[in-house]
Amino acid sequence: MTEISTLRSLDLIDRPSVADQIFDALHAQVLSLQLPPGAKISEVDVARIMGASRQPVRDAFYRLSKLGFLLIRPQRATTIALISTRAVMQARFIRTALEAETMRAACTAMTPADHAALDVLIDQQRAAMLAGDRLGFHQLDDQFHREICERAGLGFAWDIIRESKAHMDRVRYLSLSFASQAAFDDHVMLLDALKARDEVAAVQGMRVHLARILEQITRIRADHRDYFAEEDN
Repeated sequence: MTEISTLRSLDLIDRPSVADQIFDALHAQVLSLQLPPGAKISEVDVARIMGASRQPVRDAFYRLSKLGFLLIRPQRATTIALISTRAVMQARFIRTALEAETMRAACTAMTPADHAALDVLIDQQRAAMLAGDRLGFHQLDDQFHREICERAGLGFAWDIIRESKAHMDRVRYLSLSFASQAAFDDHVMLLDALKARDEVAAVQGMRVHLARILEQITRIRADHRDYFAEEDN
């Protein structure tokens, strides 16, 4: 059984959803590879470690499985899903289609106050990058993209993206060991295009940004073959 002792007991008093807390904790551990692809995980162990009943753990497991992070099979051990290159490519296609058009809309819809809010995120990303905080940088990266969708009045687009990108997220997280500067520079460029209301630069910039994973995944698969599904080996 893979080590999950880094999970901690939850403070269950006055919390809106225990299942949400368990989901968030497990999501972070899967994303950061503390729970690596192929690792076994059980409801019983998670419930014991986190001081919760089985039902909220079961709910969290179901949500993680719907995202593509867990493989739940009857009468067999639940495991962390291997990374599927096919799923990564599908997520990139969906993100490119939706986020390119979102950038076009954002050039018109976003206000100086919206630009200022993204400036704050850029500063926070810079600090996380300099501190070597990959998980923090990844979370801020997601927030940057989500904020653009929401501030363009297209929050539903991010909901669709989030449901499809679990496999892509782990590749993106692994890429931050060598490509965080490129990701940061892309974000600065995208914000500059939004401020200039330059639709052509904004759309093309987003396409280039999301296409970087095509090269990154080749390097990551070479270094972590055991993390990927057989279809990719």
